[in-house]
Amino acid sequence: MYKLLLIVLMSVVFMSLYGLQTDEELAMHTLFHGKHALNNSVHAAAQQSDQVKLASGIHSIDETKARAVAMQYLQANLRLNGVNDPLPNTFLRSRVVVELFKIINDNEVFPYTYMDAGNGYTVTLDRPGVIMFIRLEFPRTYTVLQPITWTIKSSAEMVF
Repeated sequence: MYKLLLIVLMSVVFMSLYGLQTDEELAMHTLFHGKHALNNSVHAAAQQSDQVKLASGIHSIDETKARAVAMQYLQANLRLNGVNDPLPNTFLRSRVVVELFKIINDNEVFPYTYMDAGNGYTVTLDRPGVIMFIRLEFPRTYTVLQPITWTIKSSAEMVF
């Protein structure tokens, strides 16, 4: 009888460990997917040239187009709707919050160093660029793992 009880208890322990490992693996995949989506978004935003200034020989980013393209790429890659809520039947369960969207444009002196001590982020840009932070929450599959929320950061420069 005690062996049967031991088997049942060990099964519970092993299933808990399986749930923990599964959640940890899914969490890492979610983080990497969010980072790739953000990298694509800032890169696309940084390529939105201001055509009027470019005609004068000044490399600058069109801020309106950059923001629109960044959000379009982020929403397409993470499968979000227009207000950054996940679409039905997708993996994410909560809204993706854009914490920072900053365009470093031609009015700055380059190289330009951006520092955010609160988020532990420093980047040096040699030409106009975009810096963006998003907050992404991991939708746990099992309740073994504590809730996880990341602030994902990225930047990209304009390519001449």
